[in-house]
Amino acid sequence: MLKNKQMNCKQLLSFALACTLSAGLFAQNDNTQTADAQEESSQGIEFSYEAGAELVSSYLWRGQYNGGLSLQPTVSVGYEGQNTALSVGAWASLGASDWMFRKGLPYYTFINDDGDEEYDGTPNTYFIPELDLFANFDFFGASIGATYYQFFSWMEDVRKYDPNYQLELTLQYSLEHFLDIPLYIQWNTMVAATEFDYHDLASYASYLEIGYSHTFDYDITLAGKMGMSPWQNETYYNSRFAIVNLDLRLEKAWEFDACQLTLFAEGSINPHLDQPAFVWEAGDDKLYNQPVNGTVGLGIWF
Repeated sequence: MLKNKQMNCKQLLSFALACTLSAGLFAQNDNTQTADAQEESSQGIEFSYEAGAELVSSYLWRGQYNGGLSLQPTVSVGYEGQNTALSVGAWASLGASDWMFRKGLPYYTFINDDGDEEYDGTPNTYFIPELDLFANFDFFGASIGATYYQFFSWMEDVRKYDPNYQLELTLQYSLEHFLDIPLYIQWNTMVAATEFDYHDLASYASYLEIGYSHTFDYDITLAGKMGMSPWQNETYYNSRFAIVNLDLRLEKAWEFDACQLTLFAEGSINPHLDQPAFVWEAGDDKLYNQPVNGTVGLGIWF
């Protein structure tokens, strides 16, 4: 009888030890799985950056000619997750001319013998750099962002009707996230330092854009977009709803170990402008209301 009790005690001790070891192994395995899951989750968020520049023959912006030969560098940093992304960065345009010129007021003037100001015949262009700061947050195909436009002008009479800075908010949705269709719709509205209408009320210039792109073999991409201005404002020169930009861009890319090179051609038509297709007058300041514009460019990206 005593022997049987000793045997039972040994069996109980063995069973308890086995349970303890099993629990420890299960706990260790569970902790390992949790650590693996956390590692996989952390690996799903990656640091992202972009740096590069484009050299363009003309600076085009939403169906408008904004300047001639320009160098346009950009840099951005952020992170990319499975369904979310965040980026902040800066974009600049450095060229021989820009859109913020004195419309109708020649810059190169002199005082004649009678004390009157005269125009010396030089085209009304001068160098004004532009710097844009932007931030974007993407989630499940939707995007919200803000862009601060800064124009470095030496004009002495900068007024509210001709501001040297603007702030724009952007909402965008891309169908590519869920449906694998490279189609997007985007809404932009100027919310600060925008132009004012004739009643001295903020017009909050807005721009609605629908775009689509397709990449063919040999890294050739064709992208098209249509831009609309929903109501009266001075930015897009419309008094009512109007289509202000029909744009087509053809691009070829070459991938290298250290960088990517792109060569592109782009053309835009503003069907709303009631002007001749091309303006033959001298000076880039005459081209801001030209309905048909085009540019070619070369880009390098790291």
